[in-house]
Order: sequence, then structure tokens, then C-alpha cells
Amino acid sequence: MGRGKIEIKKIENLTSRQVTFSKRRNGLLKKARELCILCDAEVGVIIFSTTGKLYQWSSTSMEDTLLRYNRGKVVEQHPSDDQKAEVMLTLYKQNSQSFDVSALKEEYLKLRAAYMRLNGKELEGLSFKEVQQLEHQLNEGILSVKEHKEQILLEQFKRCRLQEQKAILENQSLRKQVEELQQKTSSNSLDFNPLQTKISLNTSKPDFHFDHHYHHHSDTSLHLDLGLSSDDERKRKLKKIEADNNDLESQIA
Repeated sequence: MGRGKIEIKKIENLTSRQVTFSKRRNGLLKKARELCILCDAEVGVIIFSTTGKLYQWSSTSMEDTLLRYNRGKVVEQHPSDDQKAEVMLTLYKQNSQSFDVSALKEEYLKLRAAYMRLNGKELEGLSFKEVQQLEHQLNEGILSVKEHKEQILLEQFKRCRLQEQKAILENQSLRKQVEELQQKTSSNSLDFNPLQTKISLNTSKPDFHFDHHYHHHSDTSLHLDLGLSSDDERKRKLKKIEADNNDLESQIA
């Protein structure tokens, strides 16, 4: 049993209207693509929603399609070649300026809509497939953010490890310098002690010489004293002998 014929009139329910708009828009764009492929036709579709949002699709370029459309109108309305050229030049300038403005406006609206949808807003009019695509895009974005976060943490960890290794090497270098300084201090102390011992020995030698000199002097004094005592005794003996001789001569006389 086939579907019943749908009455073509404005849909009063806002939600149903947005759902129908999304379905019919996608269907229209699909038919335009099929027409372009099957019949090798140049097709351009421009759609404005009730909220003023722009949807467009062109088989080549919307600017080229509009210029070709305007040229076709000029040919139909102005058969004279001069008039055609003048009108086409004017239309080209106008279309170029208007296209720049409309292109910027369109780009702004697209970016704004994408931004709002990424924040979970203005999701009305999206089909189930579009919502799935948005969910997939958000999940990929979350995964990308997590991967970037992990990469940042890994880089920070590597920097911390490098700083730790650098600190360890610096500590080892300082410890080595301290040990070398201690070894030099011990070596200098050993070099100083033998010198001090030598000085002590040298300073003690004069005492030995002095004592030896003193003993030698004492012995000399003793010998001198003994020598002096012997001379005095001899003199006394001579005086006594002379005295005895004098007494003997006196008695004889």
C-alpha cells in the first residue's frame, strides 16, 4: 500500500517544520547533484531558511553560475552587441562586489553555526545523520585534546627528568671537587709536618754543641786549675828548700 498524498501547505508546528525543511533541503541538494552528474548540467542551488540561514550548492562555482545567469538574461533582454557588453560589464562589477559581501556573510554564518553547534546550541533543523556526524566530530575533538594533554604532560615529565639528571651530575661534580680539595689539604699537611720535624731537629743541635762546648770548657778549666795548683806547690817547695838552706848556713856560721 503506497503512501498517501501529502497536502502542500505551511506546516504550523515549528519542530515538524524544521525537520521537514532539513529533509527536503537534503533531498533537493541530492537531486541537484544527480542532475549534474547524469545530464552534465551546470546546476546552482540557493536556499534561505526562515531564520535567514543560507544554504547553497553549485556544480562549478556559485560566482561563475551567477555570472553566467546574468549574461543569459542580458542576451535575452538586449539583442544589441554594444548594449550587451555595457550591461554585462556593469553587472559583472555589481556581482563581483555583491558576491564579495555575500561570500563573507555566508562564511561568517557558517562559522557561527559551526561554533554554536560545537557548544551544543542551535541544533534545530539537524537530521539524525547530521547529529551523528556532529557527535563524531566532538568525540574526535575530545580525543585530540586528550592526546595533546598527554603529550604536554609527557614533555613536562621529560623536562623534569632532565633537570633531575642535571642536578645529580652537578652534585657529583661538587662532591668530586670537595674530595679533591680534602686530598690536597691532607697532602699539604703531610708536607708541612716533616719540615717541622726537621726544624725541630735542627734547633736541638745547637744545644748539643753548646753542651759539648760547655763540657769541653769545663774540662779545660779543670786542667788549668790542676796546672795552676801544681805550680804553686812547686813554688812552695822551692821556698821551703831555700828557707832550710838559709837556716843551715846560719847554723854553720
